[in-house]
Amino acid sequence: MSTLYRIARWPHPYPPNPAMLRFELVREGYMVFQWCDSPEKFYGGHSHPDEQSHWIVSGSMEITIENGEQFVLEAGDRDFIPANTRHSARVIGDHSVLYLIGTTNVPSEEIT
Repeated sequence: MSTLYRIARWPHPYPPNPAMLRFELVREGYMVFQWCDSPEKFYGGHSHPDEQSHWIVSGSMEITIENGEQFVLEAGDRDFIPANTRHSARVIGDHSVLYLIGTTNVPSEEIT
């Protein structure tokens, strides 16, 4: 897995298929959760003790990492966030964002 925050843009002319994205994340060794946030949702600066990857199914999300760099992720785009990387996130646009979260570790209080 990556040691620096990075993004990968969707290279295909067709929209992403959530089942295929999930399959790829699992193949890469991630545990996967689906998440949806409403327009204007904002997550202030935080970090995770595990490596994560967010893969956008629909909508748009802006990620700001600890050095101030900002990235907009659109449908099909994904990021790779190393453990303990401080970042914030916000939904942009008038539509909800649907995305998959791949994580390398799930704290017991998040298991349902």
